[in-house]
Amino acid sequence: MTAAGISRRSLVLGATTGAAALASAGWPGAAGAADKLVVGVIYVGTRGDFGWNQSHATAVEALKTVPGVSVVEEENVPETLAVANTMKSMIELDGAKLIFGTSFGYFNPFMVDIARQYPDVQLRHPTTLWSADKHPANLGGYFAYMDQAHYVNGVAAGLSSKTGKIGYVAAKPISLVLRTINSFMLGVRKGNPGATVKLIFTGDWSLPVREAEAANALASAGCDVVACHVDSPKVIVETLERRGVKSCGHNTSQAALAPKGFITGAETKYETIYKGFAELLARGEPLPNVAIGGYDKDMVTSTPFGAGASEEARRAATEAIAALRAGQPMFAGPIRDNKGNVIVAPGSALGNYAPELETANYLVEGIEGSVT
Repeated sequence: MTAAGISRRSLVLGATTGAAALASAGWPGAAGAADKLVVGVIYVGTRGDFGWNQSHATAVEALKTVPGVSVVEEENVPETLAVANTMKSMIELDGAKLIFGTSFGYFNPFMVDIARQYPDVQLRHPTTLWSADKHPANLGGYFAYMDQAHYVNGVAAGLSSKTGKIGYVAAKPISLVLRTINSFMLGVRKGNPGATVKLIFTGDWSLPVREAEAANALASAGCDVVACHVDSPKVIVETLERRGVKSCGHNTSQAALAPKGFITGAETKYETIYKGFAELLARGEPLPNVAIGGYDKDMVTSTPFGAGASEEARRAATEAIAALRAGQPMFAGPIRDNKGNVIVAPGSALGNYAPELETANYLVEGIEGSVT
């Protein structure tokens, strides 16, 4: 927690009015608040984590370039009453009119409650949890469909593997994660039909020791490429690089961590949302309550290819991005799960935003692992 964050919270908790606190403290964020759109951004961890938080922080740097926009940020804010106090301080002390609370646990009850208390402030959360019949109209969400970028990771991984043995480290067997694993596998099989993916779940979003153990186990099992879906792949990518194993990233760029083995990565592009929402508010236009997208909406992107990507992989992955941008479905039949059940029949397909993908509870054929 920054010293500024502590001061902001203590002021908003102890002051009788936000204005009085600003005047008595000489709060630096107050200057210019009247003639600028102030946007607040809250992170559950550090901005430079090579993962989830950094994916948002990268977008915030782009947001800061929008004329007429001022940004206030706070890192390491837990999913407790602390985030409610941070939001209050950004509103009352800094004059924030738009707040991005970027961690899952911020939404309910904290962002819901703050939205009700401050109906003239817009709050947005990186999920599709918002519901018109349950939540305030000044609250909402945005979501980048990373499974599309993981499909591209898979295409590149399959064509960059020499053994056809590929690994995957994931946090939890929930639908969101299973969707990205399945998409990755479908991408792998597109260019390398005989390849398999060995899957290890760590059990939570951030368990660095367990992540290192999983990466080492996959390397020892003969996997020459490993991908992942955890909050911060830093430990995984660094471990693989030491073992001479190629890697694919997640959330933001990990290319600098693996100069020899990095292939590409699945990145969110929250810049599109952050800048777009700020520009709408600056023009006095309403914000959508829910905004979703993949390559077609410029909400996901792929990390530039690293030294681990073969030339064939680069060409095929680039073609895959163009196809996804044009709406070509990833889940085109025939597709079976790894127990032999038909998921998509021959001649059929699921669109890239198909509701059925939201409730995935299976692993597709070729994945060595279980959801239980």
